[in-house]
Amino acid sequence: MKIILMGAPGAGKGTHARFLSEKYDIPQIATGDIFRANLREKTPLGLEAKQYMDQGLLVPDELTTNMVLSRLQEEDCRNGYILDGFPRNLNQARALTEALAALGQEIDFVIHLEIEQDVILHRMEGRRVCERCGASYNLKSLPPRVEGVCDYCGGAVVQRPDDAPETVLKRLDVYHEQTAPILDYYRELGKEAQVDSGASIDEVRAALVAILGE
Repeated sequence: MKIILMGAPGAGKGTHARFLSEKYDIPQIATGDIFRANLREKTPLGLEAKQYMDQGLLVPDELTTNMVLSRLQEEDCRNGYILDGFPRNLNQARALTEALAALGQEIDFVIHLEIEQDVILHRMEGRRVCERCGASYNLKSLPPRVEGVCDYCGGAVVQRPDDAPETVLKRLDVYHEQTAPILDYYRELGKEAQVDSGASIDEVRAALVAILGE
């Protein structure tokens, strides 16, 4: 099962991707993790990306897509995966479709976690993430079992600087500008499904399972 999970900052992608990963026993793949792994391991793709990053430039879509595709060919992706944070624009979406088609594969579901902006801003006030593994929490609805400590790896749970309200508004503007064409693209392919991410966690999980199956 090959899934793309899309949603604005604060929509709960990380939380719901982790749930889906555990339920369906497929890896959650985040672009940031791929970049860090390639840079850490000094792969050819990572070294090429570093040249752009050292100059303060965005890594080109083609290079980003190639790093993602390389990750998707690893053994743990044999039965599927959840893409979290990719594709980020229409060029990446099209490139992914073409690359998978060349392998005789395709994305099965593109799930859009819909949520109102005022709900996002309210949520982000309590959002926290693990510094070590990136697990997401919310002090109001999904706090760690031990305050300040990650349930999964024991890392420190902190507030990210880019979760400040003024920064969130800027991130939302960028997200909507880039994402609307992607959703239109997958809708035309008959891949897109929508879930109300403003509902409770249990309700969102039930809606996801209803789309993906038991």
